[in-house]
Amino acid sequence: MNRSEGGQTTAELSLLLPVFLMLVLVLVQAVLVLRDDLALTSAAREAARAASVDPDPARAERAAAAVLPGARVKAEPRPPVGDLVKVQVSYRSPTTLPLVGPLIPDPVLVARAAMRVER
Repeated sequence: MNRSEGGQTTAELSLLLPVFLMLVLVLVQAVLVLRDDLALTSAAREAARAASVDPDPARAERAAAAVLPGARVKAEPRPPVGDLVKVQVSYRSPTTLPLVGPLIPDPVLVARAAMRVER
């Protein structure tokens, strides 16, 4: 390899490295949003469980917030014992990674869960 080929390799690296770095950061941000989505599903399940055993709607909100702080809970009016109580939990997943965060808007994730009213 002569001297001019070494310069070509450096030029190619300088062009491809920022693209590769941006791709890696986008993938990491996608994994963080997926993590929030999984936590949101658990928060919806916990909120439905809390709503099924306690008529107080604040308990469902506290149960969801214990799993995912910042989650918002919408619950339907509590039905009679034996029927399904349904909740919907939403969460704005922040995209805060450097370089990528400002380019990708914060997605609003939504999860629903239902459980039978126990008491």
